[in-house]
Amino acid sequence: MEPFLYLAYHGVMQANIKLSKSILFFIALIPLGRLLWLANGDGLGANPIEFITRSTGTWALVFLCLALSMTPMRMITGSVVWIKYRRMLGLFCFFYACLHFGIWFYLDQSLDLQAMIHDVFKRPFITMGFLSLILLLPLAFTSNQWSIRRLGKRWTLLHKLVYIIACTAITHYWWHKAGKNDLGAVAIYAGILFGLLSLRLPVIRGWFKA
Repeated sequence: MEPFLYLAYHGVMQANIKLSKSILFFIALIPLGRLLWLANGDGLGANPIEFITRSTGTWALVFLCLALSMTPMRMITGSVVWIKYRRMLGLFCFFYACLHFGIWFYLDQSLDLQAMIHDVFKRPFITMGFLSLILLLPLAFTSNQWSIRRLGKRWTLLHKLVYIIACTAITHYWWHKAGKNDLGAVAIYAGILFGLLSLRLPVIRGWFKA
């Protein structure tokens, strides 16, 4: 009877995780749906390019924070279920980062590769944003079971790039807002990222194991 109960419980848990992942997937698409709805109703404001570029960039940062919060949630609650959502959240970070870059490249740079490269090297905050996207690429392309098996321990080492990405992404946001003397929101995100990264320090992780 006990093995049967265990299998039944495991099956229910797997079904609940699958359902919650499906719900999370559709929730994560709401920001994109909102932009499409606003665009259809001329609700993007006086500068629609800036609005959608800023919005997609902000949501990329939000999903980066959410992905980084999964490990601390596991530490705090003692439940490994949080880790099961980390990959999807990370991929949505990459998705919105690609939209952010694509909109900038298409609408702001008019698909001019030379102008894009010039802008990347000319403006430091663009440099940091571009670097963040480049660093996200290997993480997105290896976020599958085949890559985990193939890379082994190297996969874990590779995905520690996310800590560098957190620094380059917030620097990109900070330098952009510094030019407008508007650091209120970015300071909040910087504080959140600092807290999430600090929770990974061995001395702090030890508190949760004690």
